[in-house]
Amino acid sequence: MSNHYSTRLHQAIKTKGTPVLVGLDPRFDQLPPDVLAHARELHDDPIAIAASAFEEFCVRLIDVVAPLVPAVKPQAAFFEEWGPDGCLALARVIRYARKQGLIVICDAKRGDIGTTAEAYARAYLAGSDPLAAPWQADALTVNPYLGKDTLEPFVSVAKERGAGIYVLVKTSNPGSSSFQDRLSGGTPIYRHVAAVVEQLALETAENGYGIVGAVVGATYPQELVELRAAMPHVPLLVPGYGSQGGAAADVVSAFADDGLGAIVNNSRGINFAFRTKAYEEQFGPRRWEAAAEAATKQMIAELANHTAAGKLTHQSSPRKGEN
Repeated sequence: MSNHYSTRLHQAIKTKGTPVLVGLDPRFDQLPPDVLAHARELHDDPIAIAASAFEEFCVRLIDVVAPLVPAVKPQAAFFEEWGPDGCLALARVIRYARKQGLIVICDAKRGDIGTTAEAYARAYLAGSDPLAAPWQADALTVNPYLGKDTLEPFVSVAKERGAGIYVLVKTSNPGSSSFQDRLSGGTPIYRHVAAVVEQLALETAENGYGIVGAVVGATYPQELVELRAAMPHVPLLVPGYGSQGGAAADVVSAFADDGLGAIVNNSRGINFAFRTKAYEEQFGPRRWEAAAEAATKQMIAELANHTAAGKLTHQSSPRKGEN
């Protein structure tokens, strides 16, 4: 099997029959009571309690979603907030997810130049061999603000290791327009970034897609149409689904006719589904895992019903194992 990132990702998507990406965003004040109680039984130190709770929560959530989806996206910031203990928890969560056969995209939004960028890349990007980097991630989100030379070291390491990167192009937050929509030479900044990303993706393409992806928010469906057309060789990571307001109808243009080319992220809507109106009464805190499973299945069904991702359904049965 090819160790090319996009090829591996698309095989995982076809195996699970869906492009749903589950974000792992543990927030201490929203964790289920049983997870917090167990952590407090094991530790007295507040930082150790948080790190232990985050790890248990994410591992149990991975057990729920691993049979259903191809990939997870741990948000590094929520772990880093708790210092070294939190970082160790993140490392163990990534390692566990890889062992369950999931593609892991570490959402750390790193960005620098030269040897510093290369150091970030070598730390995070393990690619096809989980033991190739300390953080063991398949892919990493990257901030391009410093220019093309901030991307090149990440691309070099990713190419070497069968890894991928996702460059911030048009992000889902309301304030993204303050910089990304500014005109330069009559063209929005995000289109200038997109042009560089497309070039790098084309240079590293296999089976039509490169190892350089782009983050484009579901909350900007018109820009998503525009950017999908401008970046035909770029795998898309689409955040903003669910809690941020994005819906299946907003992400239709992200996919090629065969249902490939994009993954759509949902974090809070799955992580804390037991706290939402749709699932609180049916499941509640004691059955938070069942609520997360139901929310994941609902999202899978929504994308299958409203986008070309429906063509992926039941192509093959789910399987586990190291990716």
